[in-house]
Amino acid sequence: MRINRSFILIIALLTTACGYHLRGAYGLPAGMKTIFLQGGSPALREQLITVLKSSSGQLTDSPEKADLVLRIFDDNIDRRVLSLSQRGRSNEIELAGHLEYELLDAKNGVLVGREPIEFRREYFNDQQDVIAKGNEETVIRNEMYQQVVKTIINRGRAVVETKGK
Repeated sequence: MRINRSFILIIALLTTACGYHLRGAYGLPAGMKTIFLQGGSPALREQLITVLKSSSGQLTDSPEKADLVLRIFDDNIDRRVLSLSQRGRSNEIELAGHLEYELLDAKNGVLVGREPIEFRREYFNDQQDVIAKGNEETVIRNEMYQQVVKTIINRGRAVVETKGK
């Protein structure tokens, strides 16, 4: 029994010592532990919450409680048909998104001025499996917003860490 406990303890120590962390987790600096999101779509908010939870951060409900304020402007994703089948149905779809964001510190000082982010993905629309393609589009949209959140977090982390030095 003692050998099992010792073995588990050694494995746990080795795992933490090697730098293991959950996929998608970020080491957030002190100035980014609490973020207030102003604007943005529900899908963007959901992805931001997911990233913050995995990184020991949280989304606050007011800017007064936040270390960082993230303002989202003009958040949209457009859907465009790229090619049609012989029957006139869409074969390829492009999802093209655009948003602008701004990062403010707790005192409303601008950390990152208004910057645009453009993102796009294409996928094949198989007419034989219409229901699955609807789900695929939802997954692709979520992945696009996940990438946008990572970009914003990385940019904010770089600015906060530079400001702290």
